[in-house]
Amino acid sequence: MDYRLFFPATERNRGPIGSALSKVLPESGTILEIASGSGEHGVTFQKRFPNIVWQTSDPVHSYRKSISAWINYHNLSKKMPEPIDLDVEKRPWPLSIELRSTLKSIVCINMLHISAWSCTKALFEEADSLLKSDHLLLIYGPFKLNGHHISESNLRFDKSLKDTNSVWGVRDLEAVSKIAINNGFDEIDTIKMPANNFLLNYKKK
Repeated sequence: MDYRLFFPATERNRGPIGSALSKVLPESGTILEIASGSGEHGVTFQKRFPNIVWQTSDPVHSYRKSISAWINYHNLSKKMPEPIDLDVEKRPWPLSIELRSTLKSIVCINMLHISAWSCTKALFEEADSLLKSDHLLLIYGPFKLNGHHISESNLRFDKSLKDTNSVWGVRDLEAVSKIAINNGFDEIDTIKMPANNFLLNYKKK
């Protein structure tokens, strides 16, 4: 049985995200992706950045099965590790000694708006304990600026998220950056991305 999942948003945004990442990712080491979903981003970036080890993770079993299926589909099993069962709020994160020693950056794509605010806090707190000075935490998704949506479509999206789950919603960029600063990160870049999204670039002090 083919366990691969296909997410339309991933198909659309993996090119622009990959191009933005290519300007900031280290040349080697391990990248930990949080909330990897279907795994389509993970295999795309592992192929695009062959000198990096792309470590996926997700707390959802069906998503981890999809990630593994995508790894096998692209014949990446010799290069790309199996996904980790990782829930950001269950700490410490279950990372091997080797992963911790080779970790260079953490990437989180489209998680903050479909999780509780406590997950955003947990992400920065654990990243603070894992990343060394000058390492990056990169976060992609839709955000409000100064408490205001940047488009009508984002406003509608935010309402649909909250209708689905009251603790979900498009986050305010300034509130996210405040948590970053409180956990030892500097906001060094905010990259405007297609479809009213941003890539936030935080560097560990």
